[in-house]
Amino acid sequence: MAKRRVVLPLVAFIVSVIAFGVVWFAFDPMQDAASSAIGGPFTLTAQDGRTVSERDLQGSPSLVFFGFTHCPDVCPTALYEIGLIYKALGADGDRLKTYFITVDPERDTPSVMKDYLSGFDPRIKGLSGSAEAILAAEKAYRAYAKKVPLETGGYTMDHTAIIYLMNRKGLFLSSLNVERPPEENAKLISKSF
Repeated sequence: MAKRRVVLPLVAFIVSVIAFGVVWFAFDPMQDAASSAIGGPFTLTAQDGRTVSERDLQGSPSLVFFGFTHCPDVCPTALYEIGLIYKALGADGDRLKTYFITVDPERDTPSVMKDYLSGFDPRIKGLSGSAEAILAAEKAYRAYAKKVPLETGGYTMDHTAIIYLMNRKGLFLSSLNVERPPEENAKLISKSF
């Protein structure tokens, strides 16, 4: 009888904790906050000279990738993979926006971005701007970038290599894994149209 008095309240407590956790997870107001913690205000210059801001991400899903034109491998590989995703999307690819934001504004002017991106899918748009404007975009996306001097002179950039998938409202949805086949990434993106 004494065991029952201890066990029953303990079971009731455990059940109530589990129920509270399920309800909290289902209605957690921080879930929306987490998706809005990545992305935010920025104003940059596109390769064609027009101004692009976070408002341009609204209306259709967008991919955002930070990199630079002197990148030896990660950036060209990611941009090539994005091109394969566009092919896998077929006609729906015209509804996807992609922005390649430089982390090296010192060298990556809009015209340099335009020349560099001419070797990739034409729907990928390059964005540049002042060092301050680029830093603001990096902070908004929680991206990392750092200039690294080379022993031979000059420098390279160490940077975040995430491809951000933003939904039609311009909010973070997911990151893309370019190790996945392009068809799988295309299916993920298609769900956000």
